Amino acid sequence: MSVLVYTESEGEKFKKAAFEVASYAKEVAAMLGTTVTAVSINGGSGSELGVYGVDKVLEVKNDKLSTFNAKAYADVIKQAVEKEQAKVVIVSSSADSKFLAPLLSVHLNAGYAPNVVALPEESSPFKVKRTAFSNKAFSITEITTDVKVVGLSNNAFGLKENAAAGASEAFEPTLSDSDFGIEVTNIDRATDKVSIADAEIVVSGGRGLKGPENWGMIEDLAEVLGAATACSKPVSDLGWRPHAEHVGQTGKPVASNLYIAIGVSGAIQHLAGINASKVKVVINNDPEAPFFKAADYGIVGDAFEVVPKLIEKLKEFKSNNA
Repeated sequence: MSVLVYTESEGEKFKKAAFEVASYAKEVAAMLGTTVTAVSINGGSGSELGVYGVDKVLEVKNDKLSTFNAKAYADVIKQAVEKEQAKVVIVSSSADSKFLAPLLSVHLNAGYAPNVVALPEESSPFKVKRTAFSNKAFSITEITTDVKVVGLSNNAFGLKENAAAGASEAFEPTLSDSDFGIEVTNIDRATDKVSIADAEIVVSGGRGLKGPENWGMIEDLAEVLGAATACSKPVSDLGWRPHAEHVGQTGKPVASNLYIAIGVSGAIQHLAGINASKVKVVINNDPEAPFFKAADYGIVGDAFEVVPKLIEKLKEFKSNNA
C-alpha cells in the first residue's frame, strides 16, 4: 500500500526531479501512514534515493529501456503499482513524465492531476492544489479514483533530505513487442550544459540581442550563475539558437527559481510558458515592454551595458565569498 514514485534518470544518473518527487512522496506517505517505493529504470543507486525518503527501490535493468519510450515505461510503472498495491503514484512534470502519465492513468483507470504545486489539501477526500489557465491561477482538484496519479511541478516542492532505507530490489516486468512500436534512431544531447528542465536558474535572450554573434554574454552570465540558457520563439525561428532552447507556451515550459529575460519583450505566449518561475527579472531598453508588468524586478537599460556589469559584479561577489 506504499506511495509509488517514478524517478527519472539519464545516463544511469538520477535527475534532480527524481529527488524532488521522492521528497514530496515522503510527505504524502507520512500523511497516509505508509512507505515510499520508487521505480528506477536504468537509474542510479537506491541509496541516493534513500537520502530523500525512499524506503524501497524497484530497480529495472533492461537494455531495451535505455532510451525513453512512453508506452513501455508506462507499462513498467503499471506493473510496479500492481506489485506494490500502490494507491498514489507520483511523477514529475517533465516532458517525458507528461507524456507517460496519461498512458499510465489509462492502464490503472486512475485520475491524473498534473502541475501540482503543494502537498494534498486533504487525504480523504484526496485534494491537490495545481496551476491552471497557463499558470495564471490555482485550482483545488479532487481525485476520486481508487488509484491516483499526481504530476508534481518542477521546483514546486524542493529537495528535502529525510533518510530512509533505500533498499534495492531487482524488478523484471514483462514487456511485449507492442510496447516498442516507436524506435528512437538518434538523440542529440548537450551534455556540457545545464538542461532547462533541471535548471533552478534560467537565463533567456530575445531579439533585443540583435544577432547570434552576441549570444556570448548570455552564456557567460549563465556560466557564472550555474544556469541554463534559453531563448524566445523568434530567436529560435530565426535560427540564432536551437529550438531545444525555445521556452514559452509553444516551447518548453519553465518553472525555475529564477528566470532572467534579456532583450525579451514578453509576448503573451512567452509569459504563459515561464509564469510558474518563482522570481522573474527582465532587462530591456524599452520601458513599455510587456515583460515589465509580469516581472518581479526590472532594469530599463541597454543589455550590452547592463549584462557585462552584472557579470563583473557577480564574479566579484563569488570571489569574495568563495
